[in-house]
Amino acid sequence: MLKTLSFTTALLAIFLSSCNHPLLITPEIPTGGLNSKSPEENPAYSGDGRYLAFASERKGHRDVYLYDLEQRRLVSLPNLNRRDSSQDQPALNNDGRYLVYVSTERGKPDIMVYDRTKQRATLLTANVRGSVKQPTITGDGSQVAFQTSQLGEWNIAIVQYNAVNP
Repeated sequence: MLKTLSFTTALLAIFLSSCNHPLLITPEIPTGGLNSKSPEENPAYSGDGRYLAFASERKGHRDVYLYDLEQRRLVSLPNLNRRDSSQDQPALNNDGRYLVYVSTERGKPDIMVYDRTKQRATLLTANVRGSVKQPTITGDGSQVAFQTSQLGEWNIAIVQYNAVNP
């Protein structure tokens, strides 16, 4: 019995070493600005895989960050993060130009879209009375979907971003 178990274990080891089995994959935890001593949460890739957006409390309040995976550095996001509010739950369009996120800038959760080219954010939920969360944006940046409790239960809402910001 002992020889059979050793032989079976050896065969299993050979089989697992010849494939990309999930038990053998070790996740990489990159340095160079992506990780800090603060919790890094809600990661979201751009559709082309170049950028990674995430939320962190590096400066003592919740902010959104953008990391360029090709250049291995943080990307500046002027006019996005504010000291008097939190920014969270980021999502990116295909090329990373548009970043949608939840902000408490007006004292309640709102959905905002930040345009990296214009360095400006647009409020999408000024007329929503309930809470909002978990935004996402289409690859071309033309539509934003998010959850809202406006009607007393969680529903999905869709906003045409092109109509708001031509």
